[in-house]
Amino acid sequence: MGWLLVMLAAVSEIIGVVGLKMYSQTKSLRNGAIYMGGFGASFGFLYASFQYLQLSVAYAVWIGIGTAGAVLLSMFLFGESKSKSRLISVALIVIGVTGLKAMS
Repeated sequence: MGWLLVMLAAVSEIIGVVGLKMYSQTKSLRNGAIYMGGFGASFGFLYASFQYLQLSVAYAVWIGIGTAGAVLLSMFLFGESKSKSRLISVALIVIGVTGLKAMS
């Protein structure tokens, strides 16, 4: 259950980041709701995951998945750089997160 909550928290964080980017481009109620709702749900799911997982592991996995997902979505949705070094960096984040999950 803990890992499901961390995954939901990470997906919600990615939604929040996309909403933040959209809100920074066009300040509308819809974009603000996506931004605030995504981050709010993310913190709620993360908080709930602490009942099942160690804080340090849950937090690190949440940040890693959220960061990698936000970078990848920004590359494809908003046309950010798809340089080789960025992709390698995202791969290293995913490898680190996978290692943390495997060791806990």
